[in-house]
Amino acid sequence: MIEHVSVPAKNIAKAKKLYENALKPLGYKLAQDYDDAAGFKADGHTSFWLVKHAKLTPIHVALRAKSRKAVGDFYRIAREHGAKDNGKPGYRDYSPGYYAAFVHDADGNNIEAVWFDPKKGKRGKKRRT
Repeated sequence: MIEHVSVPAKNIAKAKKLYENALKPLGYKLAQDYDDAAGFKADGHTSFWLVKHAKLTPIHVALRAKSRKAVGDFYRIAREHGAKDNGKPGYRDYSPGYYAAFVHDADGNNIEAVWFDPKKGKRGKKRRT
């Protein structure tokens, strides 16, 4: 189980503005704010961090959403705050019921919101024994 993740950013203030808004539909709120980092809290602890890096390699992070609407809200709000489209909200063939949206932030990080539709089947495949 992952405790927290750090997303690299060249400009913390700019990144913080995007994420403060885009992460709200996923239940995150700014919890810790520093000159070179910002931590966002959901479900009782700070698990999503922005960390200043002069040189960076973009990463991919998928965040669980509680509903299809939350995925759409994440995508819309992120786009309104400067993120670029990297995959509109919709079902993906990654696994049954996988509904997601993807955006690139200003640093090229690929941020995803995903919800698993319980009406579309179980996640994962059963092993044959």
